Amino acid sequence: MYLKHGSPVKMMESYIAVLTKGICQSEENGSFLSKDFDVRKAYLAGSIKDIVSQFGMETVILHTALMLKKRIVVYHPKIEAVQEFTRTLPALVWHRQDWTILHSYVHLNADELEALQMCTGYIAGFVDLEVSNRPDLYDVFVNLAESEITIAPLAKEAMAMGKLHKEMGQLIVQSAEDPEKSDSQVIQDIALKTREIFTNLAPFSEVSADGEKRVLNLEALKQKRFPPATENFLYHLAAAEQMLKI
Repeated sequence: MYLKHGSPVKMMESYIAVLTKGICQSEENGSFLSKDFDVRKAYLAGSIKDIVSQFGMETVILHTALMLKKRIVVYHPKIEAVQEFTRTLPALVWHRQDWTILHSYVHLNADELEALQMCTGYIAGFVDLEVSNRPDLYDVFVNLAESEITIAPLAKEAMAMGKLHKEMGQLIVQSAEDPEKSDSQVIQDIALKTREIFTNLAPFSEVSADGEKRVLNLEALKQKRFPPATENFLYHLAAAEQMLKI
């Protein structure tokens, strides 16, 4: 287009047309339609089944960390492995449809780390093993090369596992190991089970004093007498969803 018109204006017109109308037409290449490229297909590009195949029941640690908007650091010496793995993780919390938490390739330099630490929860990929000695950067550390997941000491209380997590872990493994199920069906199964968890939380929420949002009624939650790990998880989930009274 630039060779034809000798001006960036025509290029900008096409760009703006895609941005505002979702369509761009050119004589040489025909029409481009944004709706032909569903963003959800990009979200499904990685394989949840591969993650579960590698980590089994420990996949629930990743699910819990994502639910609680914790900081996940992933290490592998090969950037391709880091990127493929990290881009798949947000699918474990499909209900959020949030891939902005993804920082697939981060270096251990001051500027990048400062930008990363301004985020509340994230998935960050590194190819430098030195990151394992930086517990200030993560709540959960995934060593892909060794197939190991480590919970940082300061995150252990919030990440305490109980019956609820065991049930979620079993569902994830059972669904992922079913040869008849596609990755998208596994994601759907996890999303349905995740919705159940939010359903568990709903009876203990009430409209805030200003009427703007729902907040957690901690007394009601305690009166239910859930197992300690379940109560703890639901409390931290409410915190992650900004449902605590300030």
